[in-house]
Amino acid sequence: MESFLFKTNHTYHHHVELTAMDLSWMVEFLKGMVKPAAATAVVFLAVALSFWQKLGLEWEMVYAMLRAFIQLSIIGFVLQFIFNQDNAGWIILAYLFMVFVAGYTAGQRAKQVPRGKYVAGASILTGTAVTMLVLVLLSVFPFTPRYIIPVAGMMVGNAMTVTGVTMKRLRDDIKTQTNLVETALALGATPRQATHQQVKRALVIALSPVVDNAKTVGLISLPGAMTGLIMGGASPLEAIQLQIVVMNMLIGASTVSSIMSTYLCWPAFFTKAYQLETKVFST
Repeated sequence: MESFLFKTNHTYHHHVELTAMDLSWMVEFLKGMVKPAAATAVVFLAVALSFWQKLGLEWEMVYAMLRAFIQLSIIGFVLQFIFNQDNAGWIILAYLFMVFVAGYTAGQRAKQVPRGKYVAGASILTGTAVTMLVLVLLSVFPFTPRYIIPVAGMMVGNAMTVTGVTMKRLRDDIKTQTNLVETALALGATPRQATHQQVKRALVIALSPVVDNAKTVGLISLPGAMTGLIMGGASPLEAIQLQIVVMNMLIGASTVSSIMSTYLCWPAFFTKAYQLETKVFST
């Protein structure tokens, strides 16, 4: 009887210990949320100022703050799960999800471009995948969730912005300069030759912020990756090494994605007879 009671008591305590271990992560998470919660004070300051100036942005600010909190909390738990799995399949799945969302967002920016979401998604996928493959092959980053997912997120985010701007600007420039493009086509130019100046202008405008950011990095502001490392305890020298890699990969991925989008836009901009597709530029 005593042996049975001992075993029962031991099993009970073991269950309690496991339960405590299972909930320990939640306790740590709640403790860590104290400072982020305190930081919302500056948001409420912005809300008060918006109300004072009658901007009408109060509820939108609160909504944005709550949405950011929910989204970041969810992605934090998802990343924690993926990091613990350390499985290549989860890395690829997370990466494709980011590309899907980015392609949809960039396509929304260029609504007048037919199949814009697919063009943007394919362009972002190509640019970021090529850049990531080069970095992995050169052993700049190991193919692990802790490195690949954050790096892919930065590249996809920047590629999304430049791709959306490139597509919208190219379509708008061709529309405003239809006569020049049609004249070039009538003289025997290919679509690429006829829209060379428009493509060049769209690419320059889309990529200029990325290039300018690289020129001024460290002089005007400290980028997020570098700031995060320094605040996390890394030395400034270690932080700049990573930031240099980040700036290089952002320029590479953004440029490939932006150029790729111009090539993929053409089938929708021109007919098979090398004429402008009027329905694309009529709105």
